[in-house]
Amino acid sequence: MGYALSLLDKSPIFNGEPSSAALKRTVALAQQAEEWGFRRFWVAEHHDTPDVASSSPEILIAFIAAHTSRIRIGSGGVMLQHYSPYKIAENFNVLANLAPGRIDLGVGKAPGGLPFSTRALQGLNPRAEKQDFSAQLEQLSAFLKEGLPENDPLASVRATPIPAHGAERFLLGASPDSAALAAKQSWDFVFASHLNGDEEVLKRTLDTYVEKAPGQKPLLAVGVVAAETDSEAERLVGDINHFKVHVDGGQSVTVGSVEQAEEYARQAGVSNYRIEKKTPNVIRGSARKVLGELDRLHERFGIGEFIIDTPIRDAAKRLSSIQILAQAQYALAA
Repeated sequence: MGYALSLLDKSPIFNGEPSSAALKRTVALAQQAEEWGFRRFWVAEHHDTPDVASSSPEILIAFIAAHTSRIRIGSGGVMLQHYSPYKIAENFNVLANLAPGRIDLGVGKAPGGLPFSTRALQGLNPRAEKQDFSAQLEQLSAFLKEGLPENDPLASVRATPIPAHGAERFLLGASPDSAALAAKQSWDFVFASHLNGDEEVLKRTLDTYVEKAPGQKPLLAVGVVAAETDSEAERLVGDINHFKVHVDGGQSVTVGSVEQAEEYARQAGVSNYRIEKKTPNVIRGSARKVLGELDRLHERFGIGEFIIDTPIRDAAKRLSSIQILAQAQYALAA
């Protein structure tokens, strides 16, 4: 096996349980992931979502880092459009000082919620001077490294405390444009295959990154459901679907249900939109079948690391799926 496995966790809330239970389960899963040999454990950012508890990855990362000792902990990812790049740099420099050599900063372009939560995060009034994403990423890169150019009004500002080992930086995306941006600004790149499973898009995107960032290996985020048998895995996947909202002249957004898609359109104040049902790209089956598919992707695209998202809506079966995959990987490595 020529690749590593890592985990992405969204702190899902199951069956009306308190959100505190979901967060405690995330911490326990990170500890298990460390014991089972996963390379990284990332937490997501979602807003105003009743069945997900991970709205503040930075706080969760700090708590998880304090309750683990070796595994890398990071964000998958911070939604950069909402925040000051300077504040993100400060947050992750603090984390990198608290857990030296163990912190990852993954950032994404998606809103992580519906339009009203975006307005609440960014301020109720539109900010005409707001930078585009590329400029935000460039400023974040500068604050994380040596600082802004000398001719910038904020050139003297530093994102303190400066860590001895800064956070590793990852851009999350699903298009050739995202890959080109990551390469241009010297960020590692993670393709979100669990959201866009089109292998032609995947190939074009990864080819772009490899061409523009020679020597760098992209990471691949994938949905995985492992079980004792192929049929059991198919049953666990069940009716998982995503829905993509296409708005004329606006950014397309992927949500989890038709109701959320319609609510997105209502909050965005648009009447001309289209909802597309998307079947998520979930690798499913026995451990042997899942690892076989990961092997294929590794060989075809040169993937050196997979970020595993397990979309099972049952706490015990979700943990079992991850354990089955971990044990199979350990057996192969041995």
